[in-house]
Amino acid sequence: MDHEGIVDAVSARLTEAGTAVAACDAAVVELSRHTDAIIAVLLHGRDQLRCVAATGSWQVFASVPPGAGVSGRVYLSGKTETITAVEGDPDYIPTAPNVTLEICAPIVDRRGRPVGAINLEWTEHVDSERWRETVERIAERLSARLEQLGGAPTETHSEKLLRHAMALTSAASEPQLAAAAVEAARDVAGLTAAVLVLTTPDGPRLNIPVTPPNGLELRIRGRLCTAGRSQLHRLVSRAQRHGALYTLGEPGQDAPDDYAILADAGVRTLIAVPVGRLGAGGVMLVADTQAVRPDAETVNLIELLAAQTWTCLDRLRTLEQLHERAMSDPLTGLRHHGPFAERMTTATPGRTALVAVDVDEFKSINDTYGHQVGDRVLVELARALQAALRHGDELYRIGGDEFVAVVEVRRPAEALEIGERLVRAARAVGRTVSVGVAVQRPGEASEQTLRRADVALYDVKRDGRDGVRLAAVRPAEPPALSVLR
Repeated sequence: MDHEGIVDAVSARLTEAGTAVAACDAAVVELSRHTDAIIAVLLHGRDQLRCVAATGSWQVFASVPPGAGVSGRVYLSGKTETITAVEGDPDYIPTAPNVTLEICAPIVDRRGRPVGAINLEWTEHVDSERWRETVERIAERLSARLEQLGGAPTETHSEKLLRHAMALTSAASEPQLAAAAVEAARDVAGLTAAVLVLTTPDGPRLNIPVTPPNGLELRIRGRLCTAGRSQLHRLVSRAQRHGALYTLGEPGQDAPDDYAILADAGVRTLIAVPVGRLGAGGVMLVADTQAVRPDAETVNLIELLAAQTWTCLDRLRTLEQLHERAMSDPLTGLRHHGPFAERMTTATPGRTALVAVDVDEFKSINDTYGHQVGDRVLVELARALQAALRHGDELYRIGGDEFVAVVEVRRPAEALEIGERLVRAARAVGRTVSVGVAVQRPGEASEQTLRRADVALYDVKRDGRDGVRLAAVRPAEPPALSVLR
């Protein structure tokens, strides 16, 4: 067999290839004319060795992790391997029965760093030494041609969009989603900066960066924050009303007024696409300091990315609302038993206090005026009690007319003061409540703390209602309450 002629023939075919994939395919096709071997060329991309050209096998592994199989091992080591007993090799991945020989050579860049591997397997006897030399020489010629063509093939815009769509779908929170969206926008557009502006109940807001912003993003954020919400609103409104836009990079052309602030930040290329629907969505801004003329396909892909971002955001918000409803009392909107028990797992003995609240004579309200009036009383009281608490205090509804506030205090007297504020808040809406206060003791279960607060509350009812009392250190048995309520 003329091995020199094989190398020359492959070299000639490589010169005709216009892309990296075409070069790999040319090498495989030409080699297959001279041997019945199973041939594959794998190049590294997206954390995998991916097969870009192959022949001679009924099946091909489309991708393998670096280090997996003989090809992955050769890629990591950068050294050619000849395997004469494949069954005994711990990394061998079978692609066909009766393989007797495998030769794998690394494909490297001009700095000597592996970028892939070329792998040949035979089911018949061949001269392993001659073929090893030939495979190494072909790997060298293929490496050189790939360098001339710009290296291993990169992802297409569409492939990038699909990969990033998976990251958007798996985001577990709005900040994670926003971070995935701006990273995707930069990658798909090939521009250096991206900012997401979303409408919230408090007005349009910039996404919170998960990683430190680069220089252009930092300048854009600074300008927009300095300009204030009115500027953000105009950017969102323009995109929502008129659709996507992008710069042409024409010299001597001034930016429109709404985007002048971005030009002042150094933006010379801008893609702006709407996110979501009018009045509830936002805008994705993708920018660069270089005057680049984006193509229409790239802008369309950013629009698809924005649509996917909004779909994922809507799903996250819906799930959050469903979770909130499941965790909240449907009448008052306060959290109930489950969240209360979860909160108490983080209680700090000596600092966490429970303020138990019971509506005085609530049964008579229901009996006299009906449950609809009773419900309105509960809603009114819940709002009044919530408003009387400090920032960070939490109010729960744990029974029909029973509430409990979880507060962090420095001393028991502070918790007692909070209880007095709740009593005054109830009086302000024409009602009275009985309140018991207990500070959790070291080693005390939350049920015991609540029981002590309840006993103090019942003491208040027995003494005439409409008041607050600090619990004793040790709980007593609560009295029968059918009359006291």
